[in-house]
Amino acid sequence: MSLSTRAAELDWLRSVMQRYERPLVSFAAHITGSLELAREVVQDTFERLCAADLAQIEPRQAAWLFRVCRNRALDVSKKEGRMRQMDNKQIEVQGSAASSPAAVAEARQQLGQVAQVLASLPESQQEVVRLKIQADLSYREISEVTGHTVSNVGVLLHTALTTIRQCLAQGRAS
Repeated sequence: MSLSTRAAELDWLRSVMQRYERPLVSFAAHITGSLELAREVVQDTFERLCAADLAQIEPRQAAWLFRVCRNRALDVSKKEGRMRQMDNKQIEVQGSAASSPAAVAEARQQLGQVAQVLASLPESQQEVVRLKIQADLSYREISEVTGHTVSNVGVLLHTALTTIRQCLAQGRAS
């Protein structure tokens, strides 16, 4: 392998890590219930990326990364015996610098309500919502990550979002 080819691979790896580190940690934290374990899972995911054939992964990098991360997080969770939900306090809420304190408080309240409703949904629905909204994956990529068919991903996502909307419209978060 030439020096320029290796440099190009390293640049690609850096950009992938920079783009996906945060979404992967967030995704893994929801599975493991621990930010520390999630970071370990993501580190392992990136180590596996470095050892993989990048030419085969590059066209479907998001699906590959989330699939490896998901499988590793589930393995760690089983080993640790921790499949608990994250507290609302652990969910990061970021307001823009221009947001008023009242707007930030309202956004936090709404996010807390959405998080409560999301936590009440079946795990399969929670997972597709996180992969779609937090990771911005396509239905096809979510299908590759979860093993569900593309149409099943659509049904799960539609059902979850409908339930969330209905609960929020009724003014309850359970």
